[in-house]
Amino acid sequence: MSIFRSGPKEVRIDPANAVSTRIDTSRPPWSLWSDGLGKVSIRSLQIMIVVAITAGVIWGNQQITVVTIPLLLALIFASAFAPVMTWMRRRGVPSIVATLATLLSIVVLLGGAGWLIVWAVRDQWDELYAQAESGFQELLAWVQTLPIAPDQAQLDEWTETVIGFVTSAQFGSGALAGVGAVANFVTGFVLLVVILFFFLKDGPQLWEFLLRPFRGENYARARRVGDKTVTTLGSYVRGTAGVALVDAVGIMIGLLILQVPLWFPLGVLVFLLAFIPIVGATVAGFVAALVALVANGWVNALFVVGVVVLVNQLEGNFLQPFLMGRSMKLHSFVILIALTIGTVLGGIVGAVLAVPLTAVVWGAIQVWDGPDRPARWARRKRVEAT
Repeated sequence: MSIFRSGPKEVRIDPANAVSTRIDTSRPPWSLWSDGLGKVSIRSLQIMIVVAITAGVIWGNQQITVVTIPLLLALIFASAFAPVMTWMRRRGVPSIVATLATLLSIVVLLGGAGWLIVWAVRDQWDELYAQAESGFQELLAWVQTLPIAPDQAQLDEWTETVIGFVTSAQFGSGALAGVGAVANFVTGFVLLVVILFFFLKDGPQLWEFLLRPFRGENYARARRVGDKTVTTLGSYVRGTAGVALVDAVGIMIGLLILQVPLWFPLGVLVFLLAFIPIVGATVAGFVAALVALVANGWVNALFVVGVVVLVNQLEGNFLQPFLMGRSMKLHSFVILIALTIGTVLGGIVGAVLAVPLTAVVWGAIQVWDGPDRPARWARRKRVEAT
C-alpha cells in the first residue's frame, strides 16, 4: 500500500485491490467538541459544576453562620476603620496601641448604637406597631372603595402571604435565628471582637500569607482584588452610615414639624432600614405615613410621604455620590436581585450584606486585568462611527 498527501488529506492506495481510501487528517479526534453542540455541552457542564460548588458553599455557610457572620462583619468593620489604623501608624503609634484604641472605639460605637436603639423603641414599640397596623387597615379600607379594588378574599390572601413570609424560616433563618439565641449571640460577638482584633492588627500580613501560592500576574491580580475589596467595603460602611444618619435626622425634623407622634422611634427605624438600599427607605417611609394617617389624617400622611421622597431624592442625587463615590455604583435592578437572594438565603442579615458583597464582586471584576481595567468580557464595546 502506498500513501501520498493531497492538501490536508491523505490518500491511501492498495495495489492488490486498486482501491483508494480518502482519510481526512486535518481534524483531530477531539474536534467533535469544537463544533456548536460540543461547545454548548462543555459550557453547560461548566455551569453545572459552578452552580453545584456555589450551592455547596452557601449550604456550608448556612450551617456555620455563628462563624461566617462574625467573620464577614469583622472584615467589614476592619475595612471601614482601615484609614484610621493607617493614620495612627504613620504617626508612630505602636501597632498594639492603635489596634486596641480602634477596637475599643468600634465596641463603644456598636454598644452605644445598640443601647440607643433599644432605649428608643423599648417603651414605644407596641404603640408604633399598633399605629402602623391601624394605618394599614385604613389603607385597605380605602382600597376597597376603588372601582377596581380586589375583593376581601384576595386581600386576606395577600396579607397572609406577606405575614407568612416575614415569619417564615427563610426570612429569619441563618444568622438571624442564631442571634435570637443568647448563647449564639454571645459566642458570635466574642468571636467578632477576637477576629476584628487580628484583622486590625495583622490584616495586611494575613492577606500576604494567603497570597503566597500566587506568582506573577496572578499575584498582582490577587493584590488588586484585595485592595479593591477593602476600599469597597470601607466606603460602603462609612457612606451608608453617613447617609443613614442624615436621612434619619432629616425625616425626624420633618415629622416634628408635621407633629407626627412617635417621631423618635420612626427616626431610629429610618436609620436602621437605610442599610438596606432602596427597599429600606421605602418601608420606613411607608410606616411613617401609616402612623401619620392614623394620628393626623390623610393630608398629614401625604405631607409625610412628600418629606420622605424629598429627603431620599437629596440623599440619592447629592449625598450618596459624594460619600460613596463609584464604589457602590450598581444598577437598581442588580441591587433588587441581590437583596432578594440575600433575604431568601440569610434573612435580614442577608439583606444587609447582599449589596456590599455584590459590590465587592463587581469591584473585583473592574480590576481583574489591571488597575481600572475590567475583565475582557465586562469591558464596554467600542462603537465605531459610521
